Amino acid sequence: MLILIVEDDPAIVRFLERGLGAHGHSTMTAGDGEEGVRLAAEESVEMVLLDVMLPRLDGQQALQRIRLRRPNLPVLMLTARDEVHHKVNALDSGADDYLTKPFDLEELLARMRALTRRSDQPWSSKMAFGDLSVDLRSRRVRRGEKQVDLSSREFALLEYFMRHPGQVVSRQQILSAVWDYAFDPGSNVVDVYVRYLRSKLDRRGDPSVIETVRGAGYRFEPPADAHDS
Repeated sequence: MLILIVEDDPAIVRFLERGLGAHGHSTMTAGDGEEGVRLAAEESVEMVLLDVMLPRLDGQQALQRIRLRRPNLPVLMLTARDEVHHKVNALDSGADDYLTKPFDLEELLARMRALTRRSDQPWSSKMAFGDLSVDLRSRRVRRGEKQVDLSSREFALLEYFMRHPGQVVSRQQILSAVWDYAFDPGSNVVDVYVRYLRSKLDRRGDPSVIETVRGAGYRFEPPADAHDS
């Protein structure tokens, strides 16, 4: 999942980046409310962690603007304030949940999972890039007019890549997200399944939809609306 962190405290940002990254999530950050609104509107983020006290535009104002642009985007607000009226104001402004600092990473992850289950967003059932489309409910994959048959693990790996278009993801991130536990660091299981996907999705003569980034991992490069083969 790609998560937008809107927070002006560098220590909290580092804590969230490390913790979320270790659980297979990708992050982007904004240090003020205006930048947070812009990224939420322009980038394919799937959840926002939004601090209440921010420069330029406070969290509640930012939330109201985010809601105008992406009304179904899950937003969890973070604040050091624990008074009831601050929680009420955050929820009334359109937040999906509220967490008071300092918080435990496991609690944050549990709340994020709950928000993901509750959300009913278009991206949660169908995704498409160029002529590659995935229906998560029927678990059908198409490249142009051709249906592509994938195993359950191949399907999960493709879904992970499609949720992180253009981003470099490490093998460990993929293992944590798709296999849900850590393999031996010397395992080549990710490389094996990437080869499986390439053999089923790539077209002869065209660049692969999954690019190898030497020393870093892989990057999903969404295909263009190419001719059908």
